[in-house]
Amino acid sequence: MGSLRGAHNCIWDLYPVVVEPAETEIQLNDLLAAPKKKNGQFNTGLTSADTNLKTPSVSNSAPSLTSNMSPHMDGIKALRTAFLLSSLPSFWDANKPPLNQSWGPSTSSQSAESSGPSSRSFMRKFHTAHLAPAENSDTATATRPGQHHSPVIDRLWKIRNAMEAPAPAVDYAKPPQKELIVKKPEDSMLSLEYPFSQDLALREKYRNPWDSMRVGRLLEDLDAIAGSVAFQHCSDNDPETRPLLLVTASVDRIRLARHIRMDADLAVTGKVTWVGRSSMEIQIRLDQPNASAEQPDSRPPLVANFTFVARDITTNKAAAINPLAPDTAEEKALFAEGEARDAARKVRRKSGAGKDEALTKEQRDRMEAFLAAGRTMLELPALADRNSMLIRDTRLENAFLCQPQQRNMHGRIFGGFLMRRAFELAFSTCYVFCGTRPAFLEMHDITFQRPVDVGDLLRFKSCVLYTEQSDLVRPLIHVEVVAYVTKPELRTSQVSNTFYFTFTVHPDDLKSHATVVRRVLPSTEEEAKRYMSRFDADHS
Repeated sequence: MGSLRGAHNCIWDLYPVVVEPAETEIQLNDLLAAPKKKNGQFNTGLTSADTNLKTPSVSNSAPSLTSNMSPHMDGIKALRTAFLLSSLPSFWDANKPPLNQSWGPSTSSQSAESSGPSSRSFMRKFHTAHLAPAENSDTATATRPGQHHSPVIDRLWKIRNAMEAPAPAVDYAKPPQKELIVKKPEDSMLSLEYPFSQDLALREKYRNPWDSMRVGRLLEDLDAIAGSVAFQHCSDNDPETRPLLLVTASVDRIRLARHIRMDADLAVTGKVTWVGRSSMEIQIRLDQPNASAEQPDSRPPLVANFTFVARDITTNKAAAINPLAPDTAEEKALFAEGEARDAARKVRRKSGAGKDEALTKEQRDRMEAFLAAGRTMLELPALADRNSMLIRDTRLENAFLCQPQQRNMHGRIFGGFLMRRAFELAFSTCYVFCGTRPAFLEMHDITFQRPVDVGDLLRFKSCVLYTEQSDLVRPLIHVEVVAYVTKPELRTSQVSNTFYFTFTVHPDDLKSHATVVRRVLPSTEEEAKRYMSRFDADHS
């Protein structure tokens, strides 16, 4: 029966069919019942009276389906009838009457009055579903940012909305904060828990197809948690002053130290660890104490450092924020580490701000060696190394329009959303490259160069930049994702962010899928420079 359906289903799609009025009422359960074979033929469960159902007419002289199929015609007829009935809703949508006209149930007399080969009568009873308005569907609730993100983001942004309740709309005429308030880390510390062991619905929202954590969604949450901590630290709790505009400036390298289980609760803690004049660092720490009773591991699965900058909401200039007073030895050590990271970021910005320095002889020789190997793949592909491929052949790309549902508290596209989309494309790129499921290891430093607004056309382009196989147990795949803000009206396309992710694959998975992690090679000088720059940054 399966072969008959595969052979003739395409014919039913090519030739549109219309059901003529049936002489006998047919029960839907009878039609959907599985045909049973009896005496060499299929028994559909239809009675002899049911066989009076006229065979649906086929326009355009469709080929006959009855030749050489007599043993199976009863089963075919039942399947075709069920197929046609299931197709009626879409046919009604395409042939519905004008708004000022309603269809009533057809009668046999109406059918008898119809004439001509093209006259048809249809079952005209249908149901209309009305969506009731949601409770509390006022404008502020309906347009509240966060409701289209994860449950954690929605909850955090609800709290921030409640804190701003005395002044839901920013009054630009209000004065800025009068005096800075010295705060301690615990004054703005935020702790929350993902009760995965008890809340199955929440677990389902964060579970990937392999029953592991959706890392992209987790990264999205971490940015929202860091933003809430920064907001609380900068707040003066005075509704008569205008709030600051807080923007995610950068994210330091995030390493996944161990697997995050979906059957154990996950605790998240965020606190301010360092504050400068107009910037601050927020550290997010994940803990899963009951991760494994057999092999307890006290290491946090993940630690992330987010840097936020404060801007005056009216002038967009740098604004001073409340200073931090670390008290304990641990807090002072974290403050010193944050200060050192800030100094390193300033050095990187100063050394690489729009400068295209000439390559040294050593760098030029390295680049020529890479290009020579890539040139062999271009010019002599049949003789090239079978375990190598060009960077350009690993590319993936997607594009989408930034929607209002993806905005943050300030009306721009949420930085965590960009990280999630970049991670998902990087994962797909590595998956296609390896031929087996990759495992996330780390996300490298991210600098948000340009904001992304609602309505922007955002394009993500990814590629495998280089691979490492020095450790045969854990080969490394480094993926680059570049986000472009494209404005067709202005004929411009500018880089908004560049993301770097590192994945690995288990050797047993490579063996079971008969695949290897290939070496990737640049084919242009621009690719070679990116290759070398990223490699040197990862190994510095």
